Amino acid sequence: MKQGIILSVASSALFAGMYFYATLMQPFDGDIVFAWRILMGLPMMALVVHRARGWGPLRATAHRFSQGRFLVAMLLCSALLGVQLWLFVWAPLHGYALDVSMGYFLLPLVMVLAGRLVYREQLSRWQLWAVGFAILGVAHEWWRLGSVSWATALVALGYPPYFMLRRRLRVDALSSLWFDMLFLLPVAILILQSQASEAARIFADHPRLLLQVPLLGLLSVVSLSMYLAASRMLPLGLFGLLSYVEPVLLFWVAFLLMREPVAPAQWLTYGPIWLAIGLIAAEGVKNLPPRRAG
Repeated sequence: MKQGIILSVASSALFAGMYFYATLMQPFDGDIVFAWRILMGLPMMALVVHRARGWGPLRATAHRFSQGRFLVAMLLCSALLGVQLWLFVWAPLHGYALDVSMGYFLLPLVMVLAGRLVYREQLSRWQLWAVGFAILGVAHEWWRLGSVSWATALVALGYPPYFMLRRRLRVDALSSLWFDMLFLLPVAILILQSQASEAARIFADHPRLLLQVPLLGLLSVVSLSMYLAASRMLPLGLFGLLSYVEPVLLFWVAFLLMREPVAPAQWLTYGPIWLAIGLIAAEGVKNLPPRRAG
């Protein structure tokens, strides 16, 4: 279990590092960084599939493409995830890093609500309090600005349909991620083709990018490999709790390293939402099964 915890925390740290790493790839903009992430990440992903001996499940999933509705649903999954992958590298380059980190804080709470509304799952008292505090934080932000950032809303409201659709399709995580990336490959190629001359000029002016671009793919896949390995080693409850490490790191990366300002009034938005996350995490710790002796 200790190794699983280390891998989970390390994967969250790498994802947060990649958040900051995107800013080091300037003068590339977010669109090109996203395209390179897909193009460089796919061959690295193939290594992960090979090591996990996952080609059999991938072939089984591919055979289901003869069902038209299944193929359309898989393409929709890929599009939903593609928007999130694009936003993850676009936001740090365009001053939306804190907004995206807020979206990742809200995501677990939105998933709790989705479970209640869609799957009729009962909310515990702790979860009800958590949802209430989160609503208080969001309401304060709405009162302060008259709206909630579109980047925050895109993360918090965009991921749940992806997870629910993937759950309905009953495709294992590795196969789903492989086809998500594969279906995004034409989009990445089109982006790079449309900006080929500009990209060539940038590479000529900034040769360091010749090393940074492949490293982006390596970071993506190493973090993903650690994440998948941790998911297999840890109890589901503990694995879910450790997923809260990533939004915490994303916030502090944006605040400390990217120097994105936080207005004093914004702490009244973050405070209730962090308290909500703390309540869910505390409930998860309380409900973890006792560790066996020996």
